[in-house]
Amino acid sequence: MDAITLLKRDHRTVEELFKRFEKAGDRANTQKRQIVDRIIEELSVHAVIEEQVLYPVARAAVSGAEDTVLESLEEHHIVKWVLSELERMQPTEERFDAKVTVLMENVRHHVKEEEGELFPNLRRALTKAQLDELGEALDEAKKSASTHPHPRSPDAPPANAVVGALAGVVDRVGDNISGLTQGGVAAVQDLIARITGGRPAAGPTGSSVARSRANDVRRTASNAADGAAQTARSARSGVAATARAAKAGAKATATTAKKSARSTRSTAKRATKASTRPAKKVARATKSTAKTASRSTTKRPAKKATGTARGSRS
Repeated sequence: MDAITLLKRDHRTVEELFKRFEKAGDRANTQKRQIVDRIIEELSVHAVIEEQVLYPVARAAVSGAEDTVLESLEEHHIVKWVLSELERMQPTEERFDAKVTVLMENVRHHVKEEEGELFPNLRRALTKAQLDELGEALDEAKKSASTHPHPRSPDAPPANAVVGALAGVVDRVGDNISGLTQGGVAAVQDLIARITGGRPAAGPTGSSVARSRANDVRRTASNAADGAAQTARSARSGVAATARAAKAGAKATATTAKKSARSTRSTAKRATKASTRPAKKVARATKSTAKTASRSTTKRPAKKATGTARGSRS
């Protein structure tokens, strides 16, 4: 596959991810996180292979490409900063969607300029065989390219070949750091020489400079990894402590609620008994009075009537 076809395929992959993000619902936070993680990986790898392979070749082979390449590097720089921020953000944060939108606008502008200007110039400047060789070099560079954004790393040769290869190894948990980085520098130099017909540029390949630089960056990466691990441990510890405190608080609240409910039921029961006692007394008194009245109105008049009847017969 030639270089331009390979790079355009990468562009289409990223554009498809952009469209998936735009179609995701407002509450699809898990889906958005997964999509953005893929975007970060795809763009990080794509930026590395362009900076390490494509742009050096374009500057050497295409007349007048200097300004275009420098502008592209600056656009990459901005995109990598946004990617690095998105890595640390959660989809629930209010600026997450806005940041992804700005990222997509920048990348789409960058792709439009690359495909409309740089790629046609590159196709005119190189033969099919050279484009195929460049495509193979880009594909090979993907195997060790960093899968995370490193906006502070160099983006121009020869330092970017050293740091980029190292970052790729750190991201992918690989080995043989110094040999790989030195080999990356040599590969790019040889590729430029073959495509342009020139001599390989002198560089730090196999020298103490490359090894020293690789070791420095490795230590920096290691320190950053240690710091990230410590932060993660602290975060987990803090979350666990918060969970324990919340559980204890919930338990205490539940206990208090139960006691309050028992007290309320007891009070209500006593109040009910107290309120029914007078009514019962009144009811008993009323019943007794009614009974007495009933006896008075039925038995005594009846006796009088009997006595009157006896007197009349006499």
